[in-house]
Amino acid sequence: MQSDIAPLALGQLRLGAQGWNYAAWVGPFYPNGTRAPEYLRTYARAFDTVEVDSTFYAIPPVSTVRGWASRTPDSFTFSLKLPQEITHERRFVDAGDVLLAFTDRVRELGAKLGPILIQCGPGFSPSERGVLEIFLAQLPRDVRFAIEFRQRGWMVQETLTLLREHNVALALSDGRWIPREWLLKLCEQPTADFAYLRWMGPDRNITDYSHLQIDRTAELDAWAAIIPRLQAQVREVFGYVNNHFAGHSPESLRMLQQRLGLSSVNPRSIGEQVTLF
Repeated sequence: MQSDIAPLALGQLRLGAQGWNYAAWVGPFYPNGTRAPEYLRTYARAFDTVEVDSTFYAIPPVSTVRGWASRTPDSFTFSLKLPQEITHERRFVDAGDVLLAFTDRVRELGAKLGPILIQCGPGFSPSERGVLEIFLAQLPRDVRFAIEFRQRGWMVQETLTLLREHNVALALSDGRWIPREWLLKLCEQPTADFAYLRWMGPDRNITDYSHLQIDRTAELDAWAAIIPRLQAQVREVFGYVNNHFAGHSPESLRMLQQRLGLSSVNPRSIGEQVTLF
């Protein structure tokens, strides 16, 4: 008998890497002979989003932002880290001028602008909640923001209430500061109308990004079970894998896509298409 209940709509899922500018990907992911200026255009053949780390260090020139946009398809999105001048140097105090300059610049991406990641420093503690409350109230409403804390003390209901007030997503990751029970809780009670996921990995000693070096099968299986629950609660889910997660983020992404029943792009097909450029 056919049910009259409509299936639950799931939010759009965008999976990508944390960065694209890796020479070690030439061969295993980018076709042999791919030059650095071609990396982003080639990357966008396989994934529809990327997290940009360079904006953490400086506000990019207009020409750089427009160049990113020109080398990617219309459906592509960029998530960008908020400058460290705001998060680490000023620690959110009197940072409105930098926030304004940064958001004005990244609006050059137009519809390709994804969420901005507010990455707090490891020493930023709940005792500084007051300055964060003031800063969040300054966020422009036409730009989406996610925030990543590095201390477990932030994992309290008061934090969730504050983030919901401003539609800021609590970035979920494999970091030790987010207990698993909180991951499950936030699947049912997200703090924004989108979700932001990051897979970092515990081993920062990996320096060769050309191939998988750590078995993360169990972790990927667990996240593949969590993601659809998040999709049922939000409009869009963004997820980004770091090379340190297992050694080679493009392959980790393909493994996650396969577990979620999504189509994935074989690197060989990228090699066939790159000749078009």
